[in-house]
Amino acid sequence: MGKYFGTDGIRGIAGTELSLDLAYRIGLSAAKVLGETERHDPKIVVGKDTRLSGDAIEAALCAGLLGGGADVIQLGVVPTPAVAFVTTSVKADAGIVISASHNTFEYNGIKIFNGSGFKLSDTLERQIENLLDAGFTATADGAKLGCVLRGAELNITEYIQHLRNAARISRRYKVGVDCSNGAAYATAERLFGTYCSELQIIGDEPDGFNINDCCGSTAPEKLAALVVKEGLDCGFAFDGDADRCIAVDERGTIVDGDKIMAVIAEYMQSSGELTGGTLVATVLSNIGLHEFAKTRGMNLLAADVGDRHVLELMQKVGAVLGGEQSGHIICFNEATTGDGQLAAMKVLSAMSASGKTLSELASAVKYYPQTMVNKVVADKDAALASPALKAAIETAEKELSGLGRVLVRASGTEPKIRVFVEAPVQEQAERLANEIAKAV
Repeated sequence: MGKYFGTDGIRGIAGTELSLDLAYRIGLSAAKVLGETERHDPKIVVGKDTRLSGDAIEAALCAGLLGGGADVIQLGVVPTPAVAFVTTSVKADAGIVISASHNTFEYNGIKIFNGSGFKLSDTLERQIENLLDAGFTATADGAKLGCVLRGAELNITEYIQHLRNAARISRRYKVGVDCSNGAAYATAERLFGTYCSELQIIGDEPDGFNINDCCGSTAPEKLAALVVKEGLDCGFAFDGDADRCIAVDERGTIVDGDKIMAVIAEYMQSSGELTGGTLVATVLSNIGLHEFAKTRGMNLLAADVGDRHVLELMQKVGAVLGGEQSGHIICFNEATTGDGQLAAMKVLSAMSASGKTLSELASAVKYYPQTMVNKVVADKDAALASPALKAAIETAEKELSGLGRVLVRASGTEPKIRVFVEAPVQEQAERLANEIAKAV
């Protein structure tokens, strides 16, 4: 990770860690770097989620981009994957999303895609960081200033049609959707209404403060209750920028990213779309997913945590499906980044093709108990280097004796150390995770 860019862009508390001045200078610096890279005045797509600070940060960022000579297409509130899609479809030089994903409203972030819809390279991120550190403030003038380009609604309509084109759904379902009071509220009804005999949407009343607030992919319990109460076939919960999806089966049971990957992988395998029989997950994925893949003749590879690392490994081995337990699912035949709504379309397609319920499909993965404990720290590097922490990890691994896993890592998006333990029984996983967390 760089000084400003983490694993998923630049992120912090809006107004302080991510100030309007910083957003303006990011715009100026990005316009200069991209202009020099592309050898012309760049065209940049900008979208945002629903959090309160989005308007102010968008205004500051776009002022920097325009002042740096870039032309800007402002999409307004849209899912992150929509920005990546539009960037490629209009042949823009970059796409920028103003969002802090699953974080609460006081946080915001800026993440940048290149012209091909992929996360910006480390090299270009460093160039932008170097300009920020150097205090770069030079602006264009006169005819060299950028302008705002129109046509955003047409671009979003094309994105929704793109998702429909990726679906193979011949049955009508009763579906619940939780938009997390985030960006999915702008697209979900138009997309899911096409395939539903009944559609119930919650978390679709954003007020700037309630994004990810006890709703969406990080808190799908409200959606689970709705699915059971209304007798729905399934439900899908997204995070604030809709690049994550967590599902709920007809019984109200949570279906996380690992099981969603399994459902989609089996569907793609049966249709001959799972190139090389390869699925890319992460080191946090449940052992049960590994066993599922093995019994079905699939090759499961584990990347480091983060959708960026998943995508890099997918590209390296030529895989078309990958993701994370947290709900980032990348269907590389149709998208260059995680797309929660695309993942939902694939799950409905799997249900339609098999004629099975979501609980039947998801039951193919038998889980080992896992526990994750998060500890807020002032210095992540110092915490990880602690001798006491290393000793606690060694003690836990000795007790597990190869019948489980311990993983302690720094969050790439928050000031936290994450302690992950997988063990034969839940009580043991929780006890060991808490003992290690005490040493952080």
